[in-house]
Amino acid sequence: MIESIYAALEKVGFTHPLHPVLVHVPMGMIIGMFIFSLIGLIWKKGFLLQTAYHCSVLALVSILPVILAGLMDWQHRLNGDWKTLIIVKMVLSCVLTLLLVYAVIIRNRGASPRHLLLVYTLCLACAGGLGYSGGQLVYG
Repeated sequence: MIESIYAALEKVGFTHPLHPVLVHVPMGMIIGMFIFSLIGLIWKKGFLLQTAYHCSVLALVSILPVILAGLMDWQHRLNGDWKTLIIVKMVLSCVLTLLLVYAVIIRNRGASPRHLLLVYTLCLACAGGLGYSGGQLVYG
């Protein structure tokens, strides 16, 4: 099935991996939620904290397609080869997904902005680790 998806994309001229195309949405939202949360705390502006929450929701919604695309690219391009960096990416993507779920839940339960900033910082650290390991995997 995976090969048929890539074959269909190649017929219309798209020969690139899918994961890099999609990964910018959750990673950008994670950076955004951290920055908006930090500035919202410093300036004591509730609308910025609300924007951070919206970023966390969009990051959560968009992360699953990114993970699926990463798994598909891994199967298609690397033949499912279990490299250390693949394992690192799988662990970090699971941790990041759980942190995003946690962030949305605790925000809806009235968590303090400081607590949310801590969770957003952990999300940013996971995103950084994912980006670094992905770069190492592709560029060495």
